[in-house]
Amino acid sequence: MERLQKDISERKDIELLVDRFYAKVRKDDVIGYIFNDVMAVHWDSHIPRIVNFWEAVLFRRTQFDGNPLQKHLGVDKKERLDDVHFQRWLKLFHETVDELFTGEIADAAKYRSKNIAGVFMEHLEKHRSAQGFTIDPLS
Repeated sequence: MERLQKDISERKDIELLVDRFYAKVRKDDVIGYIFNDVMAVHWDSHIPRIVNFWEAVLFRRTQFDGNPLQKHLGVDKKERLDDVHFQRWLKLFHETVDELFTGEIADAAKYRSKNIAGVFMEHLEKHRSAQGFTIDPLS
């Protein structure tokens, strides 16, 4: 796959990034089942929402009205999300960005994805603690 040798600059670029990224996610042996089976994602509606999310994050052009953290808390009740899942998500996301784009906004997308994953993991742990779930240090 050839890098476009340009930065992310418009919605069309984000659409390409999100489409390619989730094509990898769907087939991934570590996190694919979470999206395909646990969440049973409706891709036709999910993809445009995620494009809106990233357009809001990167360009502040779109109003995003979802609550991704709340969605992840719901998923975590069905299938515990852990660092392995988030690290794989980040690996696939960064790999896809690097395959397609180069530049300041591409770097910002990777930086923000790391921050988002960190915030989600922190909130998941706090939520588990508040619910009385503890992590077994021997597991």
